[in-house]
Amino acid sequence: MGRRARLRAQTTAEIKAIALKHLREGGPDAVSLRAIGREMGMSGSAIYSYFETRDALITNLINDIYTSLLDQVETARDAVAPDDVAGRILAWGQAVRLWALANPEGFRLIYGDPVAGYHAPAGGPAPEAAKRACLGLTELAAAAWPHAKATQVFTEHRWSDFSPGLAGTIREHFPDLPPAAVALALRMWGRMHGLISLEVYGHLGTQTGDPAKLYHTELLDLLRSLGLDVGTLRSST
Repeated sequence: MGRRARLRAQTTAEIKAIALKHLREGGPDAVSLRAIGREMGMSGSAIYSYFETRDALITNLINDIYTSLLDQVETARDAVAPDDVAGRILAWGQAVRLWALANPEGFRLIYGDPVAGYHAPAGGPAPEAAKRACLGLTELAAAAWPHAKATQVFTEHRWSDFSPGLAGTIREHFPDLPPAAVALALRMWGRMHGLISLEVYGHLGTQTGDPAKLYHTELLDLLRSLGLDVGTLRSST
């Protein structure tokens, strides 16, 4: 990179760092290009040369944050042997929780209430990250499917139950997977997300002194419901 490109990259990184600070301190609605410019000593016209709109900045932040989440959970999953289906699902779920607790403002930006006045691009703010998340969870569900289809009561599902984009992506990458397995992937996500969301938003603090144990137990119950052996996974992490 030349000097001009390095300076631009450094300034862009500083803008996003300050935006994340404002996000931590005041929530998504506190992110303002003008406020960031004032803190950096930049004029309005100068900061708008980096991000044309507040929406563009928020879209960039969502993409960065979502990508960092997936990097962490995929690394945790891939540290477990491919044939250890239960261990890989547990690793994914635990990694999501650890990331969310370390990045609560990022979790809220991705999964919380919509940012007031924010208009996402037509394809969504982070289409590649969203696709990675979808395929990652579906891969876990597909690995568990031979066991789960014998242990669970499934409502009859059709491809028309899902959005065309989701159905098309899954059928392209997992052509032999039935619609019920896609529903299973979404239900797995819901069970992981539920307790994490309660914890991040502070709703478990007065209910339990050990949310990690509670979450671990929920994951073990999920694995049992999938017909997977959890004998070596009982210890809380």
